[in-house]
Amino acid sequence: MELFRDVNIDWLSKKWIALGFSLVFSIAGICSMLFWHGIPEGVDFKGGTQVRVSFAGPLNEDHIRAAMDSAGIRDTRIQRITDEKKNEAVITLPINSETGHSNPREVVKNALATHYTDSAATIEDAYTVGPTAGKQLRSQAGWAVFWSLVGMLVFLWVRFEFIYGAAAVIAVFHDTLITVGFFSLFNKEITLTVIAALLTLVGYSMNDTIVVFDRIRENLQINRRANLADVVNRSINQTLSRTVLTSGLTFLTVLSLYLFGGEVLHGFSFALVVGILIGTYSSIAVAAPMLVAYQDWRAKRGKGATLPAKRG
Repeated sequence: MELFRDVNIDWLSKKWIALGFSLVFSIAGICSMLFWHGIPEGVDFKGGTQVRVSFAGPLNEDHIRAAMDSAGIRDTRIQRITDEKKNEAVITLPINSETGHSNPREVVKNALATHYTDSAATIEDAYTVGPTAGKQLRSQAGWAVFWSLVGMLVFLWVRFEFIYGAAAVIAVFHDTLITVGFFSLFNKEITLTVIAALLTLVGYSMNDTIVVFDRIRENLQINRRANLADVVNRSINQTLSRTVLTSGLTFLTVLSLYLFGGEVLHGFSFALVVGILIGTYSSIAVAAPMLVAYQDWRAKRGKGATLPAKRG
C-alpha cells in the first residue's frame, strides 16, 4: 500500500527549522532536569515504599497529603489511579521518611484512620525497595541503554559506514533525551517499565532510520555521481509512505494504551507516545541531514564530496 505517490518534498531545505525544533525541546528538557523537577525517579530507583489504598468514597489528594503530614510522614507522593469504578490511590513514601524504621503499611493505615476523615481507607498492597537495590537498578538501566547504543553503532558501522552508525546513534540519543525531558517537564516518575519503553524506543527509532539509510545507499549505488542532498531527499520521499503507515499505526496503538490502559501502563505508554513521534521525526530531520553535513565537511577538507556507499 502506497499512501503518497510522486512526493517531491525538499526536506533538507527545512533543516534549520528542524534544528530549532530539536533545540527547543532538548533545552527545555535539560533545563527542567537541571533546575526544575530533575529526573523524577520512581521507587524502583530511589528506594522507598508504595502503598496502594482503596477508599470507600471519592478521594481527595490534598486531604490525604495533609493526613500524612499530620502523622509526621513528610515528602509523600499521592497518585490517583484512573479508574472510574474504583477510588484508589498510590501513596509513595521516600526511603528516608520516618516509616523506614517501622512497618510502612501499618503507618499509612494508622495515619489515614486517625487524620483522614473523608471516607474509610483500606490498604490493598505495599511494595518496598531499599536504597541499595535502587542504586543497582539505576546502574543496570543506564548500562542497558548504553550498550544497546554501542551495539547498534557497531552493527551499522559494519553494515554501512561509520558515519551512518554515528548519525543513527546521535539521532536515537536525541530521541531518548527529549523523551526523558518530557518526563521531567510533566513530573512523571521514571520506573523500570519506562526504561523498558525507552529500550523499545531505541530499537524502533533505529529501525526507522535504517530503512531510510538503506534506500539512500541503494540510490547512491545506482548513481554514484549524484548530488547527495538530492539523493537524501529522494530517499526520504520514497520511504515516506512506509514511515507514515508504520509509525502512524503504532502511534494509534500506544495512544490507545495511554488513554485506556490504566495507571500501571501509564508511564510505559507515555514514553512510547512521545518517543514514536520524536523517533519518526528524527529519522527524517536529524539522522539523514547529518550525512549531507558530513559530506560537506569532507568536501571542505578536500577529502572528496561523495559519501561512500558500501555494498551489503
